Amino acid sequence: MPELDVAELTAVMERFTRMNIRLPVQQRLSCTTLSVLHTLTTRGPKRLGELTADEQVTQSAVTQMVTKLERQGLVERRPDPSDGRAVLVHVTPAGAAIVDGRRAERVEHLERFAAALSPADRRAIAAALPALARLVELSEGNQP
Repeated sequence: MPELDVAELTAVMERFTRMNIRLPVQQRLSCTTLSVLHTLTTRGPKRLGELTADEQVTQSAVTQMVTKLERQGLVERRPDPSDGRAVLVHVTPAGAAIVDGRRAERVEHLERFAAALSPADRRAIAAALPALARLVELSEGNQP
């Protein structure tokens, strides 16, 4: 079995991410907007400061984005039960539906691409999924 070439993995993941982001979608939103909605959908309500750190943008940018998403009915601010002075940003059902809809659109497109792969390539990708998921877990835990 070949050793992992991290530089090659990085290059392929960059190309895959670019392809995945650019797949045709019915509703166009900025990458940062989608990232905020995805974060709130998958990781639960967050304080503005946590979103700033997660999204790696300025506090001002997150505040403006949350305000815009709130006006669109995609997120809402609620008091933080653990600290009455703070608020938590929650995704609304409409915001979660955008994340779910985009995922469904991507699945549909990727199913067509995957159907064109050989059975061996599909098995190789399936075998790699647990390791890729573990990489994501390590990154989310900020572990080296």
